[in-house]
Amino acid sequence: MPSSQLDNPFWWSLRTRHQAIALGNDAWARYPAEFAPFLGVANAAVDLRGALAPGEQAFLLGVLPAIPEGWQLQTFRPLAQMVCPTPMALVDGPEVLALTDRHRNDVLALTALVYPHYFRTRTLDLGRYFGIYQDGRLAAMIGERLGTDDHQELSAICTHPDYLGRGYARRLTALLTNDNLQLGRLPFLHVSYENLRARQIYEQLGCQVRTDIPFWSLQRPSTDP
Repeated sequence: MPSSQLDNPFWWSLRTRHQAIALGNDAWARYPAEFAPFLGVANAAVDLRGALAPGEQAFLLGVLPAIPEGWQLQTFRPLAQMVCPTPMALVDGPEVLALTDRHRNDVLALTALVYPHYFRTRTLDLGRYFGIYQDGRLAAMIGERLGTDDHQELSAICTHPDYLGRGYARRLTALLTNDNLQLGRLPFLHVSYENLRARQIYEQLGCQVRTDIPFWSLQRPSTDP
């Protein structure tokens, strides 16, 4: 996955790491709805008719195709796409657990609270996820979502509001970043410019803004014109 392919991460993840679950064809690809609401296209000339069910919404990142008549497009502020090219200083803290299917309800509860827009019932199956439990609750988590053999997106980096300020996100980010670097994968992540606190944490840990990547949502009407 050369760096230029980071400009179209949904498409390349669906063509490589997640090809086995991808829906689509040689022009467009999408995740099944229970995994993620993401749609990728090969280029801007793609015909999207058939990519979404009536009334369905998906998100696009980096490359925008022609929009079918009547479909609703919403343009968001670009996201900061950051890469983490060097090992991070490890942060002391509680035990980090690999999250499995037995933790799924806890994961869905935490993401519904603090990361509600993109996490679905089977997002946990897209890669490795890790968490920190405190007082019997999932206090913080991180996971792997998009990626290929050479690049790995870090995602769902979130902390329960009751446990903010304890360094849990830093600990998880450092551990997973360093592990992927050892595996020969360049970690990358996406963060909203409105989430200043998170962006500052990533910068302090050593992540660098690679680019501002365009971001949209697209919805097919319930009844086609």
